[in-house]
Amino acid sequence: MFIKRRRLVVSIAALPAVALAQTARPLQEGKDFRTVTPSQPGESGNKIEVLEFFQYSCPHCMSYDPVLQGWKKTLPSDVEYRRIPISWDDRSVPHVRIYYTLEALGKTNELHSKVFEAIQTKRMPLLKPDEIADFMATLGIDRKQWLDAYNSFSVGARTSRAGQVWRAYKIDGTPSMAVDGKFVTAPSMVGSREGSLAVLDSLIQRARAERKK
Repeated sequence: MFIKRRRLVVSIAALPAVALAQTARPLQEGKDFRTVTPSQPGESGNKIEVLEFFQYSCPHCMSYDPVLQGWKKTLPSDVEYRRIPISWDDRSVPHVRIYYTLEALGKTNELHSKVFEAIQTKRMPLLKPDEIADFMATLGIDRKQWLDAYNSFSVGARTSRAGQVWRAYKIDGTPSMAVDGKFVTAPSMVGSREGSLAVLDSLIQRARAERKK
């Protein structure tokens, strides 16, 4: 069982009302979002960077994923979206490597949700390289190609970097979202998944306005 530092309680029936209410009032720091101190540099050039912090073993991340994917399609061209996988302990580091291996092979769009399903629905630990490679082979990825990428220096470096990033943002639960290196929000702060999207939209607008000053 993996460590969960924060669990979300979401009322599905309340989602539309919460989302509408969220757009109708100013954001409240400490309730809807928190400020990142110190602010963090982005890796998206001049674009506003939105980061999704997630765990493959987190059920709330799994249920949030399709909501985020629909929202991501609406993002304007000056926004770049990236995921940062989290491992609270050494045992689940292989899950972080899985994500960056999928990314290296250009398979995240196709197989990201399959990993959630395997770990949470099918109860596959996916913690040993050979077990992971066998699973990926069932999804059409050559076993040797997978292991070569999984064990590569670049995937190892990105895995280490992910740990540095989420710690710098002081992330203590998943899913969490960051905007432009300055703000962090989460469904658990706002009270709903849909409401958090309205907060994200407002934070993107705020980041854009601050950049113009």
